[in-house]
Amino acid sequence: MAEAHQHHHSCAHEHHDHGEEGKTAENGLVTAFWLNFLFSIVELVGGVITQSTAIVADAFHDFMDSVSIGLAILLEKFSKKKRTDRYSYGYKRFSMLSALGLSLFLLIGAIGMVIGAYHSFIEPKEIKSGGMILLAVVGLIVNGAAVLRVKQGGGGHHHHHHGGGHNHNSRSIMLHLLEDVLGWAAVLVGAVVMYFTGWYWIDGVLTLGIAAFIGYNAWKNLSGIVEVMLQSIPRNVDMAQLSQDLARVEGVCGVHDLHVWSLDGSYNVGSVHAVLTPQYQALESDRRDQIIRLMKQHNIHHPTVQMETQGQTCGFEQC
Repeated sequence: MAEAHQHHHSCAHEHHDHGEEGKTAENGLVTAFWLNFLFSIVELVGGVITQSTAIVADAFHDFMDSVSIGLAILLEKFSKKKRTDRYSYGYKRFSMLSALGLSLFLLIGAIGMVIGAYHSFIEPKEIKSGGMILLAVVGLIVNGAAVLRVKQGGGGHHHHHHGGGHNHNSRSIMLHLLEDVLGWAAVLVGAVVMYFTGWYWIDGVLTLGIAAFIGYNAWKNLSGIVEVMLQSIPRNVDMAQLSQDLARVEGVCGVHDLHVWSLDGSYNVGSVHAVLTPQYQALESDRRDQIIRLMKQHNIHHPTVQMETQGQTCGFEQC
């Protein structure tokens, strides 16, 4: 009879040394953090001086970006802590808690921006558009520099999953910073129009645009977090195709109790019971290794396989 539970233990053999790359990526994130944090303070002061709700809104946006980058750096280290008697999967899912809090805070902030924009329409103020133009140009430079720094640190390259935690964070942050660059370009265009026309209502429109952008991304993040928390099937895993491919493994006459979920939105875990025909029982170890390789090809980074023989009773066939 096959073992009741068999697990893949080749992690040590698949380890790649990405220490230097990880350090470079971290340095890029640290630079991006300080650029965003310091500039958000400049923005806040500039927004108050120019009386621009759009600039104040973007100061909030950039400040939350810096918080996100800071947490990414801290949680990257924290998530590498080993499993404990209490947390058998380690600390990978702890990052979801901070992401949840940040997304809720961003949603509340977006609502506050909408209220601010409403008041700017009801009680319009003269906007110092010249100062807005200056801040927008500096914003483009700062966010552009942050994008380049993160990209140089490894955000623009793809590496093996086990060594690419930094790069996963770097890529997502780099894309977000690119969106910030586009946002500053829109603010610059709006400020130039206000400078030549005196249409100060454009400031309120820009604020609503920033609020909508933040609210949309926060809601999208919340939806993704809820999916992970509810252990839904990861979007990069095709369960139907996986089931078909497992059934095609030579000697396998059936699979059941197939489950796939994600710990943190990027690290996927899966388990399956595979039934062998009696004539392939001697090749059980080989077939198990083949199934593990197949599951990894389907973006399952932590596969667990239980082998059974045809005719063996399993209490989990309908699970």
